[in-house]
Amino acid sequence: MAVTALTALVPQALAHDRAVASGTHPAPDTRLGTCEAGRLCLWKKPDFAGARQTYELATVDIESCTPLPKGGDAQSLANRTGRPVTTYQSAECQETGEFETYPGGGTWVPRSPYQVRAFKIWEN
Repeated sequence: MAVTALTALVPQALAHDRAVASGTHPAPDTRLGTCEAGRLCLWKKPDFAGARQTYELATVDIESCTPLPKGGDAQSLANRTGRPVTTYQSAECQETGEFETYPGGGTWVPRSPYQVRAFKIWEN
C-alpha cells in the first residue's frame, strides 16, 4: 500500500516543482505542504496540517536515528533533502515496528500509514 501511495505522490510532487518553475500554481486539490529545498519537514497532523518540524543535513547525523522531541510524532511529511529518508513508528528506529523509506528530492506524503516517531537520513 505504501508503494502505491508513493507512486501516486511522486508525479504530484514533480508537477508542483514544474508549476513553481513555470510560475503557475498547482490546483487547490493538490495542495502540498510548504517545505524548503534541502529539508525534511514533518507535520503533526495528516494533510500537512498542525505544527511543522524541519530538519536539514547540517543539523542531523547521517545514517543515525533521530527521534522526534519527547512526546512528538508526525502524520505527514515532505522529503526535500536529496537523500533517502526512512521514517519509523519506533522512537528508537527499531524495525520491529512499521517503517518506510522515501526517496529524496521531492517526496510528499500527506498521510503516513503510522505515527512517525523517528527517522534516518541515508547517505545514498
